[in-house]
Amino acid sequence: MNDLSSTAGYGAEADALAVQYESVTFAEVHRDMLHLFPPAPAAVLDIGAGTGRDAAALAALGHPVVAAEPTPELRCLGKQLHAGSGIRWIDDALPALPSLGAERFDLVLLTAVWMHLAPAERPPAMRTLARLLAPGGRVVLSLRHGPVPPGRRMFDVPPNETVTLAATHHLRLLHRTAHPDLHARPGVHWTVLAFEPA
Repeated sequence: MNDLSSTAGYGAEADALAVQYESVTFAEVHRDMLHLFPPAPAAVLDIGAGTGRDAAALAALGHPVVAAEPTPELRCLGKQLHAGSGIRWIDDALPALPSLGAERFDLVLLTAVWMHLAPAERPPAMRTLARLLAPGGRVVLSLRHGPVPPGRRMFDVPPNETVTLAATHHLRLLHRTAHPDLHARPGVHWTVLAFEPA
């Protein structure tokens, strides 16, 4: 199934996924990393923003937020669910995120995104993350481990591979944690990594 698109399955299941995504809070998902997030106002990029749960929470804290979401159905739902939040939505995705040009961000967030990238896509994607970071900025990304849902493209990415790849792009590991799946899906667990410029 690795020949599928990185966003395979998400459009058809957008309504159900919206309920799932919004059933847990930003604070619950990021509780182990919140102390690493910059104070407002900081430029934030939420890559693979889904329905905008995290983007909306960060915007409510006073951050200017760009939400990059390549799945039209999720992006549309996000705009509806979080109308008036001030989020700037864009149709873009890794590995290149070309629409962002020379923009730089103090926080780049990738929640349940990195595992969709094929091995050949990860090096250019990490290069993109390094390019998008403002001086002193931070990248926080989560890695999903466990069974792959039918019709999806996912890879079980070893955390140490990601740490090593980040180092080749002058990003040092700042924090690492692991936690069970918040939706209690059998066999699913997560690693969360935070990086900053070396």
